[in-house]
Amino acid sequence: MSAQEGGRMPLLDHFRDLRKRVVRAAAAILVTSGIGWFFYTNIINTLAAPVCDLKAAKKSGATHCGTLYINGVLGPLNLQIKVSLLVGVIISAPFWIYQLWAFIAPGLHKKEKRRSILFIIVATPFFALGATLGYVILPVAVRVLLGFTPNSLANLVKFDDYLDFVLRVILLFGGAFELPVFLVALNLAGVVSGKGILKPWRFAIFGIALFTAAFTPTGDPVTMSLLALPLIAFYFAAGGIALLVDRRRGKSKVKIDDSESSVVEDATPIDDDQD
Repeated sequence: MSAQEGGRMPLLDHFRDLRKRVVRAAAAILVTSGIGWFFYTNIINTLAAPVCDLKAAKKSGATHCGTLYINGVLGPLNLQIKVSLLVGVIISAPFWIYQLWAFIAPGLHKKEKRRSILFIIVATPFFALGATLGYVILPVAVRVLLGFTPNSLANLVKFDDYLDFVLRVILLFGGAFELPVFLVALNLAGVVSGKGILKPWRFAIFGIALFTAAFTPTGDPVTMSLLALPLIAFYFAAGGIALLVDRRRGKSKVKIDDSESSVVEDATPIDDDQD
């Protein structure tokens, strides 16, 4: 991406850059989806574990597994495609996260571009940590939601709907855990200061609580707390790191100003009496 005058780009170039990065991210997801296609059986057994044991049901010769079922002739194929894409999104996370960052932070200097590599290194484990936490609390969420089923009724769950629910939980937790990484990255790029991050802390906590209440698949306080509390802690940690970066940046600026002033003071004055 070539920056124009003053580091600015025309609107059309922004759209071209967005298209280029979306295509790259989509290509990476499609390529890594092949891994999900190859290991489909093992992955589907793991995803269904909170509801039923597919492996045990298959060994026992059961015609169904718990409350899960697949509907239609194309149902099995659609399910395998969805699982493969889910795996592709998770595995290719480092690449498409970088494409997202590269688009929202254009015109970086060489030093800031080097920091982008650090951003990817840190963003990847944070996304993996959030996705893992989402999978860990998945059985709790499933039990809570299925617990609302009346005793007189049977709740049959279509596997496509169950997979959409799993996808929402994993990607929600994985994406939410990127909050501190983006805050620190924006601070390193000079977009926002540490004080600017921490000053509206009351609104930030309220926003995090509202976000978890609105987008968490279950409304139970346990699931909401497991997402909200780490996000609040990460928010304050990101603000603290940003303050340290600002302090270090201020000291560097003072040293540069002092060195420039000393050069001016040491300059030899011009002798007006000289011919």
